[in-house]
Amino acid sequence: MNVVFACLDADTLGGIQQVTHTLAQGLAGRGHEVHVIGLHRSETPFRYVERPRYHRHLVSRAPVGPRGRLARRRDRRRVRDLLGGMRPGYAVLTSPSVVSRLAGLLPERLRAIGQYHGSYEHASGSWHLGSIRKHYPGLEQAVFLSEDDAWRFSEGALLPNAWALPNPLATWPDRVSSLTGPRVLGVGRLEGVKRFDRLISAFARSGAPPPWELHLIGDGAELDRLRAHAAREGVAERVVFRGRVPAGEMPGEYRAASLLAVSSEHEGLPVVLLEAAAHGVPAVAFDVSGGVRSARPVLVPPGDVDALAERLGRLIRSEHERRRLGAAARERAEAFRLDRVLDRWEALFTHLDR
Repeated sequence: MNVVFACLDADTLGGIQQVTHTLAQGLAGRGHEVHVIGLHRSETPFRYVERPRYHRHLVSRAPVGPRGRLARRRDRRRVRDLLGGMRPGYAVLTSPSVVSRLAGLLPERLRAIGQYHGSYEHASGSWHLGSIRKHYPGLEQAVFLSEDDAWRFSEGALLPNAWALPNPLATWPDRVSSLTGPRVLGVGRLEGVKRFDRLISAFARSGAPPPWELHLIGDGAELDRLRAHAAREGVAERVVFRGRVPAGEMPGEYRAASLLAVSSEHEGLPVVLLEAAAHGVPAVAFDVSGGVRSARPVLVPPGDVDALAERLGRLIRSEHERRRLGAAARERAEAFRLDRVLDRWEALFTHLDR
């Protein structure tokens, strides 16, 4: 089978890109012909797969941003030429932006599947819901991250073709955390939507005694502001900004942690929740989406810093509770193992072929 994944930008550090490369490598490993298309160049590329078994394509060397009429026309011609030479199969369009750009350019032999990596809550507060309502009903399938989100989009966006497929784990670790290291972990781009300022405040209010630390993995424009915020909260010495960590080194980071915290304003199904769970690390998260709920971390009300602090503090003080929740998290994470998610993708293809 031929499967094409199209991203606005295929190589930036982000959840859509990570999931795309993981699925592409997995399907290629099962013998499918797989292509990953980036419509734009990444300004700061990140390598997800060392030895890809799939084909890579770049439409425009310009980064994501405003484009003139001639440039847009040239990009459309390149897309038509690229897709026109491909065998029959499926085109997985990974976001509303990609759907709106490519749906009219696909040859009939490539059947379009539209993904949405966010939650219904987030879509309903942005232009995404209108775009999904306009463009997704005409696709072969509209794919969301949880059964809850698929149902809510089918109702709220009037979709007759909603389907649920979770994000996959790229690997399954044999070794897990001992849950004795005095470290809370936060992972993601240092940008406003991740609200690491709230996580820093929660850590400061949790009563975590030294030598407990909060380690933030990721880079971004908020670094200086977050450093200043940690100083104001009185925990500058115990908030460690790690910057980017290569994907191959992340298992060691999970094994060194005893807790994960997710403080984002909105999320779809963050892979970091699944990766931590696979390493037996319990998580506390704001209850912002069906995807987050499907991973079943310890949930607190969205934006409630005091509730986040209370749950972090309780788990910091109880190794027994960390072990209980960590074992349960690893057991639940089995459902997100790559082979199981690939089985579900192939079941979707079979369903559409009937």
